[in-house]
Amino acid sequence: MEWVVTCFSVIIFIITSPIAIFICFKVVAEYERAIIFRLGRLSGGARGPGMFFILPCIDEYRKVDLRTVTFNVPQQEMLTKDSVTVTVDAVVYYRISDPLYAVVQVEDYSMSTRLLAATTLRNIVGTRNLSELLTEREILAHTMQSTLDDATEPWGVMVERVEIKDVSLPVSMQRAMAAEAEAARDARAKVIAAEGEKKSATALKEASDVISSSPSALQLRYLQTLSSISAEKNSTIIFPLPMELLTPYLAKYAHMMPQPLSSRHNCRRSPTPCCWMRRPPGQKPTYDIFHNVLRRYRSY
Repeated sequence: MEWVVTCFSVIIFIITSPIAIFICFKVVAEYERAIIFRLGRLSGGARGPGMFFILPCIDEYRKVDLRTVTFNVPQQEMLTKDSVTVTVDAVVYYRISDPLYAVVQVEDYSMSTRLLAATTLRNIVGTRNLSELLTEREILAHTMQSTLDDATEPWGVMVERVEIKDVSLPVSMQRAMAAEAEAARDARAKVIAAEGEKKSATALKEASDVISSSPSALQLRYLQTLSSISAEKNSTIIFPLPMELLTPYLAKYAHMMPQPLSSRHNCRRSPTPCCWMRRPPGQKPTYDIFHNVLRRYRSY
């Protein structure tokens, strides 16, 4: 029966040859292939590129584009493993590796690949935590690409690449994550400040030990402090007088030091100055200065 129909188609082609030439000869581009069906059955393999011939009335063909196709995965709200609602924006790149399977094994390979990509992305997101989605996008994309490629291989479709463009979070979750990140930064800053204070205290302790072990270093430090005070433009300068500078004078005039507390108390009630506060006759002016210092010390 098929042979009879084929002969009848050839006769029609011969009769209508001037017009049938434009109908029976087809051309496919370099990036296309043609799948021919004769009386509903597959006739040979993929044809092209170039020109090929079909018989009128009994042959039909379908073109398949072999170029890489790109599409965005439909956005949808997904639930992560730790029960956080997210929206993932992904892009899939695929091409036809076997045009014969792409026509015979699946009705619409393009729509089937798109739907499969959406369900695969939802399943993968459900197995990951939010932190993994935000930090491991490349791993997520690679997992999705390998899963899609294995599923679409019987259709003659090869998934070349998957890219995760964005992971969107609800506004409330964004605020919570921002507050958590700020608290973590504050905690790290406090730890760093505490470590700095600890190192500073250790250095100050070591410096104080060195200075206390050397009296000359203490004197140099004292002179340096006086120099820094005098360099500033201050209307009032407090000049500290350390007892170390008075030690030689105190040893020299030890017999003039104040009496015990009971004696000094009685001496204060006396209308005349105490004997230890009187200046000896013929004393040099240097003693006057020292006498005033001792008198102020006596008042305290």
